[in-house]
Amino acid sequence: MAPKFDPTSVVYVYLRQYGGEPAPASVLAPKIGPLGMSPKKVGDEIIKKSGAWKGIKVTIKLAIANRQATASVEPNASSLLIKELKEPMRDRKKTKNIKHSGNLTKNQLFSVARQMREKSDAVKFSGTVMEMLGTCVSLGCTVEGEHPKDLQQAIRDGEFEVPEE
Repeated sequence: MAPKFDPTSVVYVYLRQYGGEPAPASVLAPKIGPLGMSPKKVGDEIIKKSGAWKGIKVTIKLAIANRQATASVEPNASSLLIKELKEPMRDRKKTKNIKHSGNLTKNQLFSVARQMREKSDAVKFSGTVMEMLGTCVSLGCTVEGEHPKDLQQAIRDGEFEVPEE
């Protein structure tokens, strides 16, 4: 028999979900059902907290304590960069394998790198900027009209100036 659930403990559950939409009950129920939570109630909390990220896939962190769930958005590099591109909403069922062909400014890139600094494994801020440029490559966007790999090489050569934090 499973051990008795302690109501005073805090349990964290992570979900990858589109912002502004409830997680499907088939995904949510197996994770939070054993904790005594209703998938509908938790889905409403997710919608409320992730409304600003509408249409962008983000990580949702559910903190469940005393049969109460509080949701928070834990954005990753790709979702922050897509949000900075300010692309219009698209129908996910009709449009597949999209390339985000927008253009970012240096300030937008540095802003995202500052937000991701605590999650980065890089020693220096320039390393975090390099990580963000790598994410730009996978998204298919450019920075200041240049390909991100060219900017990465410019940082290695010392031609592209990266501020200190």
